[in-house]
Amino acid sequence: MSDAPATAKRAEKTGADAQSLDLIEEMLDRARKAGADQADAIVAHATSLSHAQRLGKMERLERSESRDLGLRVIIGKKQACVSGNDWKSDALSELVERAIAMAKTVPDDPYCGLATAEDLGRPPFPDVDSCDHEEPAAELLIERAKAAEDAAMAVQGVSNSEGAESSWARWSIALGASNGFRGGYENSRHGVGVSVLAGSGVEMESDYDFTSKVYGADLEDPSLIGKRAGDQAVAKLNPRKGPTTKCPVVFDPRVANSLLRHLAGAVNGAAIARGTSFLKDRMGEAVMAKGLTVIDDPHRPRGLASKPFDAEGVATTRRALVEDGVLTTWVLDLRSARQLDLSTTGNAGRGTSSPPSPTTTNLYLEPGETSPEDMIREIDSGFYVTSLMGMGVNGVTGDYSRGASGFWIEKGEIAYPVSEMTIAGNLKDMFLAMTAANDLDFRYGANAPSVRIDGMTAAGQ
Repeated sequence: MSDAPATAKRAEKTGADAQSLDLIEEMLDRARKAGADQADAIVAHATSLSHAQRLGKMERLERSESRDLGLRVIIGKKQACVSGNDWKSDALSELVERAIAMAKTVPDDPYCGLATAEDLGRPPFPDVDSCDHEEPAAELLIERAKAAEDAAMAVQGVSNSEGAESSWARWSIALGASNGFRGGYENSRHGVGVSVLAGSGVEMESDYDFTSKVYGADLEDPSLIGKRAGDQAVAKLNPRKGPTTKCPVVFDPRVANSLLRHLAGAVNGAAIARGTSFLKDRMGEAVMAKGLTVIDDPHRPRGLASKPFDAEGVATTRRALVEDGVLTTWVLDLRSARQLDLSTTGNAGRGTSSPPSPTTTNLYLEPGETSPEDMIREIDSGFYVTSLMGMGVNGVTGDYSRGASGFWIEKGEIAYPVSEMTIAGNLKDMFLAMTAANDLDFRYGANAPSVRIDGMTAAGQ
């Protein structure tokens, strides 16, 4: 039987709810008694509400609740992870037994292990303001989706809808380990999106827009989202292929963030330890154009990926992965840090059924000083990319080739829509030829302003 006042006091101090703390204590105790040298447990609760409609008719209205438990046990240098959502005593006993049995049979992992006391985050944890505790009424979600779809369908030239959706979710994470760490935090997410078609017959084009925020009050007006989706779909009508040439390519923010994800993969500690990154030997060198800085900030207030500590209980901190074009750090969890004989950067992420691995949080490219309009105005002939297709990116060599569509630029102006294009280059060269505009907007987990890259190959006609 737990000591209720003591548990409540720990819950208030650590940010984890009392029920989750009790479960974590029980699982760690069971694992220790079953033979684990080290163990950690993660408890996740989630509640979500979602609505979908098409042409004004409701297609879905769902509410769900879930709870999951993950246990990792370490015996010597062997580790195993198990997960479950049945919290009855017999089920928990079986979970622990299965984890211990698995850990005894797997090969040694010389780099596994929990954090030392020096690395652990300690309460009071940073307040990242990552949860809107007010659950919206279903009627509000319906209203948001309707406003977005109605505004999109009102755009002249829009002929059909692929649907509008509105959603809300809130989840809590509690983590405890045999090294003494106890902590918890909550996240929430509100979202509205719509996708529509313009044109008719075989001459149809589609586009979308959305907004996603931690707090419902921060959402962009759904009517503006809908109008933008409609305008974008109409603007894409009657596309043609652009020329095959080397030219400047401007990436719209909604695709420019993919370049950041490629960078994140290249500086991920697991890839560096395996030697499978095109940046594996570039620490301390210029890997991006001078003046460019890439930040990973887990403490950004109301950030979509904010958290006060990582999945190993390690304290998190804001870091410049690239500063003034120079690569300054890898993205590390404990395991990859040990492989590279370095210290963790507090970037471990995990689910309930898997061990920790390195990941970024709120990743963004700092904006430049030029507006996207001025950036385009300086281009005599080039490609403005609004959509990318395929995954033709080689993380080992940096070779880059992806299908693309958007608009052709002539004499500093958007001239006509283009589709069925390919853009190609090498990420090592692309990063060094990159210029950032001043239109950074935090809409994703990874965010970038409009980006111009000179000297890419565009293939069309």
